[in-house]
Amino acid sequence: MRPFGQDFEFARALGLQMVERGGGRCTMAIDIEAARHFNPQGVAHGGVAYSLADTAMGGALFSTLDEGFWCATLEIKFNYHVGVREGRLTCDASVLHKGKRVANIDARLFQHDRLVASANGNFAIFAAPHTR
Repeated sequence: MRPFGQDFEFARALGLQMVERGGGRCTMAIDIEAARHFNPQGVAHGGVAYSLADTAMGGALFSTLDEGFWCATLEIKFNYHVGVREGRLTCDASVLHKGKRVANIDARLFQHDRLVASANGNFAIFAAPHTR
């Protein structure tokens, strides 16, 4: 399987961890730390959860793509249900529909077995640009 997830610096910088990927599904996680991820209100910054979901959703789709194809986020509707505290945050993403050029992907984020956020998004599918 082609690499995805921790193979780019942004994911490493946030602390995103690939748990499992394949067959149109992807599970990723991050260990939320107050000193590293919290906003001034004492919960994890919303961008951390969003980045985890966006990356897991891309991973779910990427696992279905043929060699030479990439994907990119077109739009995501993200719902924050409760504040995220310290501890492990896990995201389960799955491809709901994949067309030739656009795919729809669903994600659920859990902390301590509690649903804390959910997302649904559309991703573009396209031929990877040629490099010289």
